Amino acid sequence: MAANKTGSKNSVLTAVKNGDLWTRLSMILMGAGLFGHGQKIKGAIVFVFEAAFIFYMLATGFHALAMLPGLGSVEAGEVYNEAKGIYEYSAGDNSLLLLLYGVVTLFVIAAFIVLWVLQMKQSYKCQKNLEEGKHVNSFKEDVQSLFNNNLHITLMTLPVLGILIFNIVPLVFMICMAFTTYSKEDNHLMLFDWNGLTQFGRVLNMGGNIGRQFWGVLAWTVIWAIFATFLNYILGMILALIINRKDTKGKGFWRFCFVLSIAVPQFVSLMIMNTMLQPYGAVNVLLQNLGWISKPIPFWQDATLARITIIVINLWVGIPYTLLQITGILQNIPAELYEAARMDGAGPVTIFFKITLPYMLFVTTPYLITSFVGNINNFNVIYLLSQGGPTYVGDTAGQTDLLVTWLYKLTIDFQYYNIGAVIGILTFIVLTVVTLVTYRNSGSYKNEEAFM
Repeated sequence: MAANKTGSKNSVLTAVKNGDLWTRLSMILMGAGLFGHGQKIKGAIVFVFEAAFIFYMLATGFHALAMLPGLGSVEAGEVYNEAKGIYEYSAGDNSLLLLLYGVVTLFVIAAFIVLWVLQMKQSYKCQKNLEEGKHVNSFKEDVQSLFNNNLHITLMTLPVLGILIFNIVPLVFMICMAFTTYSKEDNHLMLFDWNGLTQFGRVLNMGGNIGRQFWGVLAWTVIWAIFATFLNYILGMILALIINRKDTKGKGFWRFCFVLSIAVPQFVSLMIMNTMLQPYGAVNVLLQNLGWISKPIPFWQDATLARITIIVINLWVGIPYTLLQITGILQNIPAELYEAARMDGAGPVTIFFKITLPYMLFVTTPYLITSFVGNINNFNVIYLLSQGGPTYVGDTAGQTDLLVTWLYKLTIDFQYYNIGAVIGILTFIVLTVVTLVTYRNSGSYKNEEAFM
């Protein structure tokens, strides 16, 4: 990547140094080099983009950049109009919009710089082709190439723009919020300012209320992800092995029984479970009628019991998916490996630990990593079952909240947008580190070509 950047820089410097009048004119009047070297339509289009950029900067861009460092300072107020006999309200600055416009303007400037570099390189390329007597494509030929030799550009343009507009820009906007006072605290919802790493300090400080909750939620999130991932994997693998045995009859029926839960929408199953395990739900009422308990079991009111209940219910939801994964892998393990092992005198346990388990781990390591990351961000199971509770007085996070459900509460329920942005950044860092370290040290990465 560094070499590409250096090459791009050298190309632009070469174009500036050795370019003819048209190419050098493109430094100021974009598209001039293309226009002067025979690509008139393309040059005109580039010039239109430059004109649109100048218009945007004059109309909005320069003001957005000027307001970005301070994010506004004029508060909303009211003034009594004696002539009308009423109070008139002044809107004041909206820091959120100023931040958004500032971020968008920075991306627009970056896109303009990229366009400037590309048109300079293209102009110089056309110049060299003309000097060497080579053919310079017409606009029609360029359009035709987009459906032939350069089809990848045509196919990738919209996806890249979509990722940029709907992923990258909102992500940068969210990251910026983490360095501001944008929060319901001290009434900074309309007018807020930059405050550096203050919110990161609050979150990471174990002595503060927010910090204490963060470390507690982080610990439970990791514990939950480990149990939810590996219990599902181990139990699903055991079921798959049992069903896949030659002596097991009705394999299709047993798979159907376990996979049936997948056919029911997950949110429906989870909401039913939530209702059934309430103090006066079906489970408690049935147990009391049978005389097995004297008072309702606090499935969602006791923190430890709520966590255990969530893990158990997640097994019922997640094991069928693992069962299907492992079944497909077991059916693709070469039978010759098992035959050779039996001829060498290996027993069932040795065969499992020397052949079956290593093969499954080799194939399913990416799946395990994906499951682990998915469980860290498993909003549905937690929120639909326990809503993150029980929640102690004065806390924003419940005892079963994951980082993702706590982030939801911070932003939607409590309007602590800056703290929510910090949690989002830290979650991303944790997931990135865990994913990269785990995958790069797995056999699936180190030996991609073959197993054994």
